[in-house]
Amino acid sequence: MGVENQKKEEDQTKSKGWLWWLIVLVLASMVFAAAVLTLLKNFKHSNPSGPGVPDHPGPIVAEYANALGMAMQFFDIQKSGKLVDDRVWWRGDSGLQDGIGSDGMDLDLSKGMYDAGDLVKFGFPMAFTATILSWAILEYGDQMNSVNQLGYAQDSLKWITDYLINAHPSPNVLFIQVGDPSLDHKCWQRPEAMTEKRPTIQINTTFQGTEVAAETAAAMASASLVFKKINSSYSNLLLIHAQQLFTFADTYRGSYSVSFPQVQEFYNSTGYGDELLWAAAWLYHATRDESYLSYVTEINGQAFANWGSLSWFSWDDKHAGTQVLLSRINFFGGKEMTVTENVDLQMYRKTAEIIMCGLLPDSPTSTSSRTQNGLIWVIEWHSLQHSMASAFLAVLYSDYMLTSQTEMLYCDGKSFKPEDLRKFAMSQVDYVLGQNPMEMSYVVGYGSNFPQYVHHRGSSIPVDAETGCKDGFKWLYSPKPNPNEAIGALVGGPFFNDTYNDVRNNSMQTEPSTYNNALFVALLSGLVTTSSVVQSFS
Repeated sequence: MGVENQKKEEDQTKSKGWLWWLIVLVLASMVFAAAVLTLLKNFKHSNPSGPGVPDHPGPIVAEYANALGMAMQFFDIQKSGKLVDDRVWWRGDSGLQDGIGSDGMDLDLSKGMYDAGDLVKFGFPMAFTATILSWAILEYGDQMNSVNQLGYAQDSLKWITDYLINAHPSPNVLFIQVGDPSLDHKCWQRPEAMTEKRPTIQINTTFQGTEVAAETAAAMASASLVFKKINSSYSNLLLIHAQQLFTFADTYRGSYSVSFPQVQEFYNSTGYGDELLWAAAWLYHATRDESYLSYVTEINGQAFANWGSLSWFSWDDKHAGTQVLLSRINFFGGKEMTVTENVDLQMYRKTAEIIMCGLLPDSPTSTSSRTQNGLIWVIEWHSLQHSMASAFLAVLYSDYMLTSQTEMLYCDGKSFKPEDLRKFAMSQVDYVLGQNPMEMSYVVGYGSNFPQYVHHRGSSIPVDAETGCKDGFKWLYSPKPNPNEAIGALVGGPFFNDTYNDVRNNSMQTEPSTYNNALFVALLSGLVTTSSVVQSFS
């Protein structure tokens, strides 16, 4: 029995040993699995985000969220047409007959938006507004959603693209304006009560307008990406229009400022090469068609891109925006590219770096185009357009660097981190929201001290006032503040000496615009919280 007991003990010992190793193996497997899951959580869109960049929106910055909600409302104020679920109590239907009988065609051009404080629909800046809204949604839609603004942004975008679709009745025809500025500016009326004639302007193969057609193509291509997953048929329709318009713009080259000299006083174009690159870049993102990539690199890069030059992003000049938009391909990669395409994309990114270095206040190549208090300032008309545009591009580039784990930006021997670009962008927003020598907000409704005499017809005339074309001017010159607050309107901005004169007839400083508000919305959407950006829009 002793031998048998000894054998049993040995067998039990062996069993316990095997059991112990089995437990160790299981625990090790669990630890390994947990480690793998942790790593996978740090990946987004098949690639890791940079250190410290969350996959999902982080803490909300309350001040920016509040400002973003207000800024988004301004697009409702600017809407033309039959209003649906209107959030602005003092606005009503307007422009319902726009497009009827236009050059023998009965078009529905009732939608769209009035560009600023007047009642004209200018197609060039309106399309730019749509493109910027699309870009903001594509890059920061999750952040907009975290503060309940994504739906409003998509609605405002579609209000414009619905109009643009109707304004493009055939491949080589695009209606680019509704209303005559010279007639409109002789009247001061609410849009709901306007009485002046509403003629239209169209571009075609005889009267070209490459920059407007190309910008409209960019708007539709970028919007097609926004609606791709939520309304595929609408997305496909937008893409068809975008491709047709780009072909039209490129085939029949000519400036709309030459075809229609009367536009030079309002939205004069300084050239169309930048719009062609801008549109082709968006079409590449929308289609992944290599021909569009070749267009912006080996075919037209040398001619149109202004590589190595500092430029200011605006409704007229798309160079800086194109440099940054094409940099994201260099950051995140794409399909197989030729050697030339790779080299040219590097030139776009290098030029984007020059622009970023110019914006950073401590950079050796910092621009002198800023006020004593740090606001980017280029021209006196609507001065905030360039500061908002520059800050938006800076926060985008900062996020491209973070997501791609690019640690440093080198500016003439000095290095900067992504957070330096973000800090610059925040300084521009903070100035606008009240940290300025005037100690006022330049956004109507934000804070306790904001513009009261905004140059805006609908805002300045009481809803129950009965005025005609001429007698409405008494409201322009009224000493009383606007009876209807244009909540969220970003006014033109300060002079170079950081001063602001809140007078309704001072349109240079007190007039808001949809395209500036779009840039402001895009910028706030990038700053309202933090998240890694998507590496592909499609």
